[in-house]
Amino acid sequence: MLARCACELQANASNSEVDALESATVGRSYRQYCPIAHALELVGERWSLLVIRELLDRGPLRYSDLHARLEGCGTNILAARLKDLERGGVVRKRRLPPPAGSSVYELTEYGLELRPVMHQLAHWGARSLGPPTSDAELQPGWLVGALRMALPEVTTGAHIRFHIGDEIASLVGDSVVDGALDNPDAVITGDARGFYALVVERDVDAVSIDGSEKSVREVLRAALPAPAQSSVA
Repeated sequence: MLARCACELQANASNSEVDALESATVGRSYRQYCPIAHALELVGERWSLLVIRELLDRGPLRYSDLHARLEGCGTNILAARLKDLERGGVVRKRRLPPPAGSSVYELTEYGLELRPVMHQLAHWGARSLGPPTSDAELQPGWLVGALRMALPEVTTGAHIRFHIGDEIASLVGDSVVDGALDNPDAVITGDARGFYALVVERDVDAVSIDGSEKSVREVLRAALPAPAQSSVA
């Protein structure tokens, strides 16, 4: 029943979007009238969701910058994935005005609708991935991306500063920004393992909280329902 309802929603796409989506699935179709199969035809190839992750996190990126952030992805594979995503109406290529003059890739409005999907997928995957090990290599700036994925468009109005290892980022209302925030409601300090426990297991005791613990708990509840064995009251 849900699948049938979801299929009906596709009829709302514009004619241009439909044409693009149809052309993207030629030769790779599951040949099923199913929204899940159709979604996989658009974004299910290897590296496709990681391209979307980077564009959600960093916004428009040049090809070279995108490639640099996708370690292990060959240039030919990345070029093919971008072409597929363009044909599917998920990504578009845009030339910046002078003096830059370079081309960037960005998500379309249709592609931006994947944000809550990526949010749910990240939380689902994190549960079996487990916390980072002591020798895990985290890219500089990882905290901002992790917070944007863990706390998308949280609307509690809280201002919270995060000091996780060497990384500093802040939640300002419904936005995540790089760097420190003045006069926050709470300051969260800890390491990467504690951060994992906080945002995945909702364990507020895994980090140090200076200030309003209530504000932190409200943000966690707004992001996702707390798991059954969480310490969030």
